[in-house]
Amino acid sequence: MFRSGFVSIVGAGPGDPELITVRGLKRLQQADVVAYDRLVHPDLLDEAPLYAERINVGKAPGRQPYSQEAINALLIGEARCRRRVVRLKGGDPFVFGRGGEECQALAAAGIPFEVVPGVTSAIAAPAYAGIPVTQRQVARSFTVVTGHTAGHAAADLDWGALARLDTLVFLMGVGNLPEISRQLLAHGRPPATPAAVVRCGATDLQEVVQGTLATISDAAAHVRPPATIVIGPVVDLRREIAWFEPDAAAPAGFPAPMTTPLPAGLFAGVEVATL
Repeated sequence: MFRSGFVSIVGAGPGDPELITVRGLKRLQQADVVAYDRLVHPDLLDEAPLYAERINVGKAPGRQPYSQEAINALLIGEARCRRRVVRLKGGDPFVFGRGGEECQALAAAGIPFEVVPGVTSAIAAPAYAGIPVTQRQVARSFTVVTGHTAGHAAADLDWGALARLDTLVFLMGVGNLPEISRQLLAHGRPPATPAAVVRCGATDLQEVVQGTLATISDAAAHVRPPATIVIGPVVDLRREIAWFEPDAAAPAGFPAPMTTPLPAGLFAGVEVATL
């Protein structure tokens, strides 16, 4: 069993609750406290024990009830109370998820911890849209960029280098899509380069807007977060291999139930690994 006072930084994966790893679910089922992000599917919270305390520490645009410093302090404080803490983060903890900062804070406080990687939306959202981020003879590499500050001079992105790369994936960038497109075009990326925006990837609310670098800003002007931007020739492969059909009857709001919901008690009786 877990030692007392331990923190697991767990990636919940994107959207569909079935995309969490087996280890992540095991840790969740052992938790005394779950500090979870805004986009974590509620079905995953049901996997925690009934006695576990659930704390929503998620951030939204313009709303941050918990600062990162407060979250760090929460994790440290709960662990010092000899509790088993799961920090449940959307996607992967180390892909723009501030998981590294939380690990640094725990290490400085002398709190034992582990990291359970998760499926990042940088790969999963394009995959659910039928877009492989790499493909032989089409794209030999892909680059993931934070789009949150792409419209700010302080971001200091090397747009010239980015414009020459095969596949670009921007996370948290839908609000800055016009500037992203403008910069890439200004630095030599062809206007006809295929581009797509995937909103609410891997959920029944998934929406895919496809166009070119020259047209995508206007085509996706209505799209609101969460969304993933994909730019490069691989986007055109969607015409052949798009496979996921969202459920048109899904309720409004995010997250929504999956087409194949996580069965209740699916992981009951699974042998728990020890640390």
